Amino acid sequence: VQLVESGGGLVQAGGSLRLSCAASGRILSAYTMAWFRQAPGKERDFVAGITWNGGRTDYADSVKGRFTISRDNAENTVYLQMDSLKPEDTALYFCATDFPGHIIETRASEYDYWGQGTQVTVSS
Repeated sequence: VQLVESGGGLVQAGGSLRLSCAASGRILSAYTMAWFRQAPGKERDFVAGITWNGGRTDYADSVKGRFTISRDNAENTVYLQMDSLKPEDTALYFCATDFPGHIIETRASEYDYWGQGTQVTVSS
């Protein structure tokens, strides 16, 4: 499985970005998909997750109401819409997959496949 993130960049506080994660090598419709982020010197933290059919989502408290995760199984892609961005959202953002697809784990160790990450920088 190969996961490729895109959509990161530099944005001012209050702005928006939309991250994409395209998968190849395996059909991901049976898997939970999630986004994590890691700032320099910090651990990799759960941001958002979505079950295999999009029926359930989960968010870190720090992003609730600002970020929205979605998926398009026909395109084998998961998205993270990030609005009202804050400087503390600055990090390297990763997508990851987990099986089974009806559970959303928040621990990075539970996820099997990872992308290389896309950098998000929010200026104040």
